[in-house]
Amino acid sequence: MPSRLDRLPWSPFHWKVVIALGITWLIDGLEVTLIGSISGVLHDEATLHFSAGELGQIGSFYLIGAVTGALFFGHLTDVMGRKKLFFVTLAVYLSGTLLTAFSWNLWSFVAFRLITGAGIGGEYSAVNSAVDELIPARVRGRIDLIVNGSFWLGAAAGSAGSLLLLDPHIFPIDIGWRLGFGVGAVLGLIILYFRTSIPESPRWLMTHGREREAEEAVNAIEAEIEKETGKPLERPGEEITIHPGRRVSLKTVAKAMFVQYRRRSILGFSLMVSQAFLYNAIFYTYPLVLITFYRVPESRTGLYLLPFTASNFLGPLLLGHFFDSIGRRQLISCTYALSALLLLFASWLFVTGKVSAAGQTIMWTLIFFFASCAASSAYLTVSEIFPLEIRALAIALFYSIGTAAGGVCAPWLFGALIGTGSRLNVTYGYMAASLLMIAAAVVEAVYGVKAERASLEQVAEPLSAQA
Repeated sequence: MPSRLDRLPWSPFHWKVVIALGITWLIDGLEVTLIGSISGVLHDEATLHFSAGELGQIGSFYLIGAVTGALFFGHLTDVMGRKKLFFVTLAVYLSGTLLTAFSWNLWSFVAFRLITGAGIGGEYSAVNSAVDELIPARVRGRIDLIVNGSFWLGAAAGSAGSLLLLDPHIFPIDIGWRLGFGVGAVLGLIILYFRTSIPESPRWLMTHGREREAEEAVNAIEAEIEKETGKPLERPGEEITIHPGRRVSLKTVAKAMFVQYRRRSILGFSLMVSQAFLYNAIFYTYPLVLITFYRVPESRTGLYLLPFTASNFLGPLLLGHFFDSIGRRQLISCTYALSALLLLFASWLFVTGKVSAAGQTIMWTLIFFFASCAASSAYLTVSEIFPLEIRALAIALFYSIGTAAGGVCAPWLFGALIGTGSRLNVTYGYMAASLLMIAAAVVEAVYGVKAERASLEQVAEPLSAQA
């Protein structure tokens, strides 16, 4: 079964999978960027009048929701299937987004962001596991990076949209930001329709003793591709024997992740913590940096985020194929290390006052060209280095650990550092992010797994195939 899926030529079916599942990140990027762009507006007395510290808290509570949702829905994804859960998690996510548009004070805003975060946390598990199990092995790396990187297409749209929504000459100051969340939620409903055509993962079906359904799903995919290409498919390669239906207990999960695959767990933790701290520290608070230290008008911060978001998508798009050709270990180590070194240089420019707002944005644009590849490769890594039966839970666990350790505290911390009005204090935060990225680069160089162009079952043998 895995060999039949991996030998398929790229086709409209695979585009359908990428678009229907990956578009979630685009809408998430639009919404998260909107939150960053409107932070200055929410600080205004004419709106909800949040302080810098409260704005940081909002980002942190969103991530707390994401951690909780990832663990809860991640477990259900392995138990109930990929397809059921990527419908449920998207519905939760869109509900939270729509409710955010009607927030009336800090705690209502926090509660609705918590719901939104729970949905997106579940999406990471359900969507990443489904994409990896349906995409051919030879292109899995670049596709995974581009899918995760599509977040930044949404971020670019959010930055551009904020220029319109936050313009007081077009919309009242307390209405524009609410429209942004409402429109995003309505657009997201379209995704629910597209997902009806995506099959359940045949790999998941096989390990749960549903051989007939798995066979029917693969037969349908093969027939669709043969009809599209007009050519017979190649013969599948090697086989793997499994013993489906075995119950995977928490004891089995713990043994697999922390005994059998202990080094891989250290690797996943290091990659996720460092990239989560870097992104959540800088991205959530960059508009506040522009307003506080560069006196950029609140309504213009989205303009500075546009090149920043563009480079975040171009990185995976232009460098993604090297992760499949040169190799995971080499590219992941390099992108983490380059991001860290460039951030140290940018920190020095910032603290010495040698750059303007435009110059600072240019530095972030360069840094995140590489950092976006690093961050996307962290999700790629944790989604392919553990056995199929615990894949979604593994994604959820390391996303949660990384986000809790590196992400929840970062917006709060940087909100407080920016609130002091001291460039030096903010620079200390940037240096901490750099050191975490360097440490992750070293761990990848030592513990990195050779997964390029290899079947998921070759990278990590299913638990049901083990004696």
